[in-house]
Amino acid sequence: MGRSCDISRVTRETDINMSLELDGSGKAEIKTGIGFFDHMLNSFARHGFFDLNLLVQGDLEVDTHHTIEDTGIVLGSAIKKALGDKKSIKRYGSMILPMDETLILCAVDLSGRPYFSFDAAFTSERVGEFETEMVKEFFYAVSCAGEMNLHIRKLSGENNHHIIEGIFKAFAKALDEATMLDGRIHGVLSTKGTL
Repeated sequence: MGRSCDISRVTRETDINMSLELDGSGKAEIKTGIGFFDHMLNSFARHGFFDLNLLVQGDLEVDTHHTIEDTGIVLGSAIKKALGDKKSIKRYGSMILPMDETLILCAVDLSGRPYFSFDAAFTSERVGEFETEMVKEFFYAVSCAGEMNLHIRKLSGENNHHIIEGIFKAFAKALDEATMLDGRIHGVLSTKGTL
């Protein structure tokens, strides 16, 4: 209850408004101007049981880079803000997610220390209007702004749509687990006493 936030971020390149509810039901209303990106963020919300409202106005006449990267910054910031003091959260989450021929590994540690490891290659430059190289940039931005340890690895896969969608879904499932409350945890799950 109450693990939610609203965030706005305006630059010369993007104007982003987001609301995020960690303890949601997977409802999403998303408009970024990039159809495939909207589809991926809808999958993230649905499979992580996050309620996500997002409106992005970006300089798509340039390319998709600023829109996707800045959305990652805002999503990471929203996750961090919605978690608050992180008391009683599981902190860690992981998923090995199959999607047809594709198998994706994702592991998350909401440690307060950003670190990002990405091992996935693509064989096409775009899926729809979405530039495949932006998958890495998006999740790098999420991990830094969210101050999380994030590892993503493609274990197998050939279809670029499946690989990218598998990554977004695996991240959703791992993050859902990491943000769950556990009554056995008093304070935060750290020997330091802080996350």
